[in-house]
Amino acid sequence: MAELNTGGGDGKGKKVRSKKQNAGVDLTAMVDLAFLLITFFMLTTSMNKPQSMNLAMPDKDKTDVDNETLVADNRSMTILIGADNKIKWYMGRTDAPLEGPQDQTYGKEGIRIELLKKVKAIPQITGDPEKGLIVIIKPSKNSNYRNLVDILDEMAITNVKAYAIVDMTPEDLAILGEN
Repeated sequence: MAELNTGGGDGKGKKVRSKKQNAGVDLTAMVDLAFLLITFFMLTTSMNKPQSMNLAMPDKDKTDVDNETLVADNRSMTILIGADNKIKWYMGRTDAPLEGPQDQTYGKEGIRIELLKKVKAIPQITGDPEKGLIVIIKPSKNSNYRNLVDILDEMAITNVKAYAIVDMTPEDLAILGEN
């Protein structure tokens, strides 16, 4: 507290100085507020949700003796992914394809055109709108991950409902021209 010297003094000219106290600020309320805000934002913030793809497993009653899924030849399209961005496709089985194998490129001027044609044509051929195109994707060991992601993107863009990623057979490697 400050003092005011008003008295006439003895004339010696000494000034009486007040003691200066350090100003102290109580930070308890500030710390409490900071913890309340941190708690509030921790509880109200939404974390990144994990993204996943839907997984459809084949029916057990639609498999043959070797436990392989039976697929109609006129509905199945096989896409072979090879090294150096190479891609081939064919309709039907490997040993007796109904159409192809044909070389193709990635993107809207390549495989997307063929997929869109087949997505429209298959329900008309089968006469059932529920029976659409089934795509079997077979990446080789020499293919890269980006090409697989590109094909999966094409499945989403062309609205192909049923597709599977399967291991390559030696016949498929022969079609692709790899060892």
